[in-house]
Amino acid sequence: MKLRRKTCSSLERVKKILSLLEKAYPDARIYLNYKNPLELLVATILSAQCTDDRVNMVTETLFKKYKTVQDYANVSHEAFEEEIRSINFHRNKAKNIIACCKELVERFNGQVPDTMEELLTLAGVGRKTANVLLGNVFGKQAIIVDTHVFRIAHRLELAQSHNPDKVEMELCKIIPQEKWTRSCHILGTHGRRTCIARKPVCKMCVVEKLCNSSDKTYSSR
Repeated sequence: MKLRRKTCSSLERVKKILSLLEKAYPDARIYLNYKNPLELLVATILSAQCTDDRVNMVTETLFKKYKTVQDYANVSHEAFEEEIRSINFHRNKAKNIIACCKELVERFNGQVPDTMEELLTLAGVGRKTANVLLGNVFGKQAIIVDTHVFRIAHRLELAQSHNPDKVEMELCKIIPQEKWTRSCHILGTHGRRTCIARKPVCKMCVVEKLCNSSDKTYSSR
């Protein structure tokens, strides 16, 4: 069955959903491990179509060896590919990370930029990656549409588009700006723990009564 196409995301409904999820997941956070902007940049590029758990396993060793932008810029593609080979699409990601870090050396004095416009000029960086950095290390409000937020946004009828960038714009319109980053942490955590992809645990869901998704596996009605 397909999801209902019509959205019913009134501001009051959105507020209620976020309030209930905040109470359910007070520990919601980003799940990638990092200590600085460079580490989060690398981890986020690696995380595309790969689980955060797998990325954290790889970066635990990687970050001990590669500590500066120059370290990544100087490594050979073959050597770096081997070090991240357990990551999905490791060859392309190795190419992007090395190219990205070379650009940081050449154009940004070895520093990760803190604006959307500059971040999007880097190899391997799209809006999701840029928003992860803006929202988590640069103190700016950002809507981060990862696979979990994308799924929850559709199941709860918060967005309709099948384009992640357009979903970002839809969420920007209904979530107060001062809550953008936090809301994405909450929605993402809900997607990891309860509203999982294959079989959502609806009987444990705090927003089940506000959900009309055809993916529901349990109803209290």
